[in-house]
Amino acid sequence: MSIYINNDISLEWLAPEHAAPVFDLIDSNRSHLSEWLTWVERMQKREDFEQHIEDAARRAAEGLELSCIIRYQGEIAGRIGIYYINKPFRFGSIGYWLADQFQGKGIIVQSCIGILDYGFNTMGLNRIEIRCAVGNHKSRAVPERLGFQLEGVMRGGELLQGKFVDLYVFSMLKKEWEQR
Repeated sequence: MSIYINNDISLEWLAPEHAAPVFDLIDSNRSHLSEWLTWVERMQKREDFEQHIEDAARRAAEGLELSCIIRYQGEIAGRIGIYYINKPFRFGSIGYWLADQFQGKGIIVQSCIGILDYGFNTMGLNRIEIRCAVGNHKSRAVPERLGFQLEGVMRGGELLQGKFVDLYVFSMLKKEWEQR
């Protein structure tokens, strides 16, 4: 299944056939991605990502995650998803990354628009968060461009490269999305 964004961008549900190309993309962008993403160090071989896909499929079947690849002009450019879905309270958290060569083209903002629309209107979520490390200016610009509210800073919210870092917490409510 997929979400059409525009003529250049589409999102596809993460599937086993994505294991090799996505792992290769991670591997070739390892230094770029590991600056802000904690999971990169756990993806050392293709089998690690294959296991991740199996785990993501299980979480998706339980309604706890929506995990997609991002295609830009037909090429796999990165990933986006709604994670940590809390079904009783109807909220989740968007996570995303792009390979270095695809940055600066508006791909993540457009992909977020598509996944927000899907999360609110198809999945029935009421609240969607984006969290990013203080200091990750590129990632912080995404929720700001989309009109998310900055709720505050989660002190020591993530262990990154052996050190705890603070996280900005942004949120969007369904009613705000509908009013934009």
